[in-house]
Amino acid sequence: MSLKVELKAGERLLIGNCVITNSDQRTKLFINGTAPILREKDILTEKTANTPAKRLYFAVQLMYLDDDISKLRDQYFTLSNDLLNAAPSTLPFIEQINNEILTLNLYKALRTAKQLIEYETELLNATTSSTSLPTNS
Repeated sequence: MSLKVELKAGERLLIGNCVITNSDQRTKLFINGTAPILREKDILTEKTANTPAKRLYFAVQLMYLDDDISKLRDQYFTLSNDLLNAAPSTLPFIEQINNEILTLNLYKALRTAKQLIEYETELLNATTSSTSLPTNS
């Protein structure tokens, strides 16, 4: 079965290590094969990976795109341990990502890492709002 991808005008798509940029109109692609595929909205760069969860996502993204876990295994475990030490409540996400990596389901690991980023954002927002200094009226 083919993967159907619809691209907006100017949207980019990674297939393997190739970047495909759509022209000025909506396009529908049908892709067969096993190459790693990421839409532009799901791609983080080293610069945009600016939080612990995003750095973890970036490491998993590189594993997925390179189809090579071994190159980033140590970095991934360092990042996941650091995140767990800072926010123990992230354990269910980390465990799920670990399981997906161990079973070589790297795309599923990425999806869970994306959920971890959303959770991290919620934690940061809750922390920011609860630590605001009260105003004197």
